[in-house]
This record gives sequence, C-alpha cells and structure tokens, in this order.
Amino acid sequence: MSAKPAAAKPHVLHLHSTFAPGGKELRTVQLINGFGPALRHTIVSAEPGETGAAARIDRGIAVTLQPEFPALKGFPMPGRLNKLARAMRGYDLVLTYNWGAMDAVMAHTLFSEAYDLPPLIHHEDGFDEEELFRRKRRRTWYRRIALGKAAGLVVPSEQLEEIALVEWQQPLGRVKRIANGIDTKAFAKKPRNDAIRRLLKRPGENWVGTLAGLRKVKNLPRLVRAFAPLPENWHLVICGEGPERAAIEAEADRLGINHRVHLPGAVAEPARVVGLFDIFALSSDSEQFPLSVVEAMAAGRPVVAPRLGDIAEMVSEANRGYLAATPDDAAIETELITLSIDKRLREEIGAANREKARAAFDEAKMLATYRRLYSSAMRAAGKGEF
Repeated sequence: MSAKPAAAKPHVLHLHSTFAPGGKELRTVQLINGFGPALRHTIVSAEPGETGAAARIDRGIAVTLQPEFPALKGFPMPGRLNKLARAMRGYDLVLTYNWGAMDAVMAHTLFSEAYDLPPLIHHEDGFDEEELFRRKRRRTWYRRIALGKAAGLVVPSEQLEEIALVEWQQPLGRVKRIANGIDTKAFAKKPRNDAIRRLLKRPGENWVGTLAGLRKVKNLPRLVRAFAPLPENWHLVICGEGPERAAIEAEADRLGINHRVHLPGAVAEPARVVGLFDIFALSSDSEQFPLSVVEAMAAGRPVVAPRLGDIAEMVSEANRGYLAATPDDAAIETELITLSIDKRLREEIGAANREKARAAFDEAKMLATYRRLYSSAMRAAGKGEF
C-alpha cells in the first residue's frame, strides 16, 4: 500500500506518564517504527524532561514531541478534565498508557460526545509502587468509570486480563490481551565481547545479567545478595538507569563483591548485549509480562526469576522448574547456583527458550495484532485506517 500524502495520514496522540526508555515506552517506539510513515504521531509525557525514548524513533516518521498540552497530573476537577478533552480534538486516535494517563481517559469518557473526540485505546502494563501489593479501592473505582467509553483496553498478561475483567469490570469485548513481541532473529546473533561500553567479557568469565530500570520495584539489591555466593569467575551485570543505583552499589560494597558487580548504564540495543549473559535474572517484587525475559529467551539464555505475573507461562517448559517459587533472596540464590554449576543444563534450557520465543513472541505477530486493533477503532469512528 502506498503512503498517503502527509496531510492525509492519520494522526495519533500518545499520552504517557513518562517517555523515558522503559518497557511500555520502548514498545510504543517499536510500534511507531513498525507502522512506519503511514501515521503521524504526537507524544506527550507527564514528565516533560523524561522523553529519552523518542531518540529511538526512526528518521522519516512524522513525530511531534512534547507540544503545549494540559497537564496530565493534577486533581481531576471538571475544569481540568474539560481542558484535557478539548486538547484531544483533531486527532484520529488517542492512545493512553497506565495510571499516569487515567485522567485523560476520564476526560475522554466525560466529554467525548460533546467534542466529537476520536476513539481512545488505553494500555495497562502493571502497577506502580503505590499498588504493588494491593490495589487501591479508589483507583479501582476510578478505572471502572474512566474506561467506560474506551474503544479498547490492551493488557500484555493473563493476570492483568483477569484484573481488567473482574476488578475493573470491563466487558470481554473491550479487553485485548496482546503479548509483547520482539525481533527474535536480531537477538539470536552472537554478540561481541565488548558490546557493553566500558565492559569486556574476558575468557573464563561467566555473567549473570539483567536489563531493568533501577527502581525499587525491581529490588536489585536482592539480586546482588542472591548472586554473592557464586564463584569468583562469575560477574553480575545490571544494565539500566534509575534512582536505586546507589543502593545497589552499596549492597555490593557491603558484601565485598563490588569488583564483580557492574552497572554500565542503559543499553540502547539489547539485541547486541543479552547474548553475553550466561544466565538472565530478575529479582522484582512485581512483574506482569517483562519484555526483557522474552529478549533473554530469544538470545537462547536460561531465565532465573520469581514466579510473578506471566513469567512461568512465558518461559519454556524446560526453564519453568528453575524459576524461584517466591521473590526472596534464598529462592533466587538456589536457582542461580543450580544453573551456574551446569553449563550443559544452561544450554539445553536456552535452546528451548529460543524456540519458544520464536514461536510465540515474534515482533511480526504483535505488530499485525496492534495494526488490526488500531485500524478497526479508527474505521468504526469514521477516522480512516492504515
């Protein structure tokens, strides 16, 4: 299909709590790049200084970043919601993400008919620290009302799908479970030993590695403690940025293993890095459908992680028995030690994970599903399609 003239291309508004490089933000970039120049995009972050993910959008795609727009944060007074609704006029599709954009969803529901607003599709990927262990009743009720006129509610995991249907009382036809996908072929390539800036994997070294935002919910000091008993030739590589960096470094110092714990910062191209890990590990307090697990699987790596969210269903059957039963130091340590002493077991599990990733989580399938959903919503509203 030939590209439409720029003026005729559908215009999509994205409303995020932050657009720093993270799971949902990088998936948004992945979809924008996958759809190519067929669409125009405007991206708004509730944190104006957190827009780093936009740097990964391909050139040639029309993107407006952080235009003048009403604040996504604040008390949901009628006047503020009215301003948010009016700002959505003129677009062909509105896409909102997580709790940080829920006021915009409420504004759309309240004023969509008055302003003839475009269809809105909301995306939920998990919970922040405030709802980590228990959902807030006020937020549950707010979501029930706010999502009342959404054209779709996208979730990546079975657990979130159940929450949406039962707790948020969303109709079955509105909730769409779409698994996150990646370019599995890119992750299958053998990485260079110096692929991580300022870090070289030397002969005889083995790495436990992770890709994660350095946030409390990821509980990376726990991973440092669980890793500590591994032999001297094992190193822990934590790729990511965030406010918990000092706490992670302090734990490595306390345990006397700072020479084996490395924090090289965020990684722009995970496909060039994940294959360097001999074991991929997570130590989070909460997860739903971590894309980093799919990336590790596609790279042919075994995964050690707590049995949270959909992780047990994501990994291969061969890997399932090596997930930690509970998210605590001892359980994760046990699985790390078991895999660290058996190279052949690591290779067998890694091969099974790669096969599962290719079959279930390839990017092409995800892109096709999102394209159908977005096009269907626009077509139903008389906004065209792509």
